[in-house]
Amino acid sequence: MMLSVTPKSGATTLTPRKVTPSRFFFQSTKTNSSSSYSLSSSCTASAPSRTFSLLMMEENIAIAESIITKWDPNSSSYTKITFLFQHSRKEAKEFLKSVNYLRSAMHVLANGNLSSKLVLAQNLMQTAMKRLEKEFYQILSANRDHLDPESVSSRSSGSAKFYNADEAGSEDEMEIIGESITEVERASAFAMSDLKSIADCMISSGYGIECVKIYKIIRKSIVDGGLFRLGIQQFKSPQVHKMDPEGLESILRNWMDAVKIAVKALFRGEKYLCDHVFSASENIKESCFYEITKEGATTLFRFPELIVKNKKGPERIFWQLEIYEAVSDLWPEIESIFDSESTQAIKLQALSSWLKLSDSVRTILSDFESTIQKDSSKILVFGGGIHPLTQSVMNYVSSLADYYGVLSDILADHPPPGNSSFQEFKSVVSDDCSTPEVSVHLAWLILVLLCKLDIKAEIYKDVSLSYLFLANNLHFIVEKVNNTPNLKLLLGEDWVSEHMKKVKQYASNYETTAWTKVLSSLPERSADISPEMAKECFRKFNTAFEEAYRKQTSWIVEDRKLRDNLKVSISQKLVPTYQEFYDTYMVMLSGEKNMELLVRISPNDLGNYLSDLFHGTSASVSSTTSSSLVPSQRCFPI
Repeated sequence: MMLSVTPKSGATTLTPRKVTPSRFFFQSTKTNSSSSYSLSSSCTASAPSRTFSLLMMEENIAIAESIITKWDPNSSSYTKITFLFQHSRKEAKEFLKSVNYLRSAMHVLANGNLSSKLVLAQNLMQTAMKRLEKEFYQILSANRDHLDPESVSSRSSGSAKFYNADEAGSEDEMEIIGESITEVERASAFAMSDLKSIADCMISSGYGIECVKIYKIIRKSIVDGGLFRLGIQQFKSPQVHKMDPEGLESILRNWMDAVKIAVKALFRGEKYLCDHVFSASENIKESCFYEITKEGATTLFRFPELIVKNKKGPERIFWQLEIYEAVSDLWPEIESIFDSESTQAIKLQALSSWLKLSDSVRTILSDFESTIQKDSSKILVFGGGIHPLTQSVMNYVSSLADYYGVLSDILADHPPPGNSSFQEFKSVVSDDCSTPEVSVHLAWLILVLLCKLDIKAEIYKDVSLSYLFLANNLHFIVEKVNNTPNLKLLLGEDWVSEHMKKVKQYASNYETTAWTKVLSSLPERSADISPEMAKECFRKFNTAFEEAYRKQTSWIVEDRKLRDNLKVSISQKLVPTYQEFYDTYMVMLSGEKNMELLVRISPNDLGNYLSDLFHGTSASVSSTTSSSLVPSQRCFPI
């Protein structure tokens, strides 16, 4: 403690003021006079005052020598194994106070001609710093569990205020406060308070480098260990490139979980602790936090770049979208945690990965569009069924719709590069600028598919089968949209209605081209024909219907509703016409011989035959050459 002097009446009272590292001074006031003066190393003072201040300095040095020597780590076996802050926090505070007085005394002695006293003070300061280094290391090491970043983070952001042990006066007051918190929180609060007190003392005494060195070694090992337990590894590009899909999926899943914990708990908790311990110096706390986290954080945030660089292909877009979403959700916290100039490199690494993910997603979408357009396979889907390209594209587009929120962010400001056709299409569907970019792009991908299906329909040599192929595939697309809530929401009811109209048009075109020959074999209802002409009509009908039946029983309509609608429509056109013709001319021809050869199909049988249509059992495909029988289909905007 400082020497206390009780003045006589009219004497001068000397009260120590707060000391700055650059100079030490006292303020002096006379009790019976309004005049005042100051004594400082920077100005000339009277001899008695100088002598008195030096006496006080000597007294302070003596007091500091007593407690510092007592806790000299090399003075006895007891002080080597006993820790001051564990032994008595009250005595530890006195120790720190004595060091502060000693430092103040050294400033005064340095300006006087008292080298012997200055040497003693310097030696005492070195001894004190050795003790504080030892205490600092011990507190950090012994409280690894209490000061792990996850725990510190949860307490710092909890609903209860994280109390400051420095603000509590006595240990009795601390015990009263501690009744409302857990033992772990109490131990953590004491440890953080002691670390801050030691750090403040060492930094102000010029021993900040030693203090920071100890802190960085221990805390870096804790942060690195935490990342290791989270499964974060430092991969190289060749390692990622050689990963099999199953192994990569496992690592990606782990990274998704780990990055949330690392940012929300590990890094945030470490920053909170670092800011608290080194609150006396802005530069020290920033550089210290950077040195502790730079290696682990850079490894963590660099991983998405390795994925983008080494794993290509349309199927990779979904992982990239998930990673992008994870980083997007964490970005406000990343900005907040790594907000200093010292940690700018870490934040830039996270930002770089984030931007490269968005660039990669746009590139994959553009490549996927090109893949559809460049598909030149000549496979002939048996029976006009669903083309594999239709299935794969719609499955992909439906999956993309599940990420519409992320895609909206990626495409909003930077739509993928498109050709003039895309830009024209975009201007048509979003003329009021209210259509989301993701809706436009998904609709465009489907339109590209539809145009490619028009080309593939030309492969069929039978025009009616071409139309059935188009009806099948477009109906599949519309149903896929209807059964995918997010995709239907993005494209809208109008899109569904417009394309269902096109399905019906394709179906109508199929009926016309497939059954015109059968229907034309029957005479007009008002026509009056001879028995010979009637017999010829029966023969033509038999031949035409058998040909149509033989072909179309192998054709396929996979959707039950579409299949039934087609059968009903064909039946409504064919059966009544044939029934009337049959009823009219069977009486006329009743005397003919071999009637069973002439009239091979009854109206009742006709319905049964039609029910056999569109149940092709083979799904094989074969190669063929393109045919010009199918009229070119225009690609109208969706």
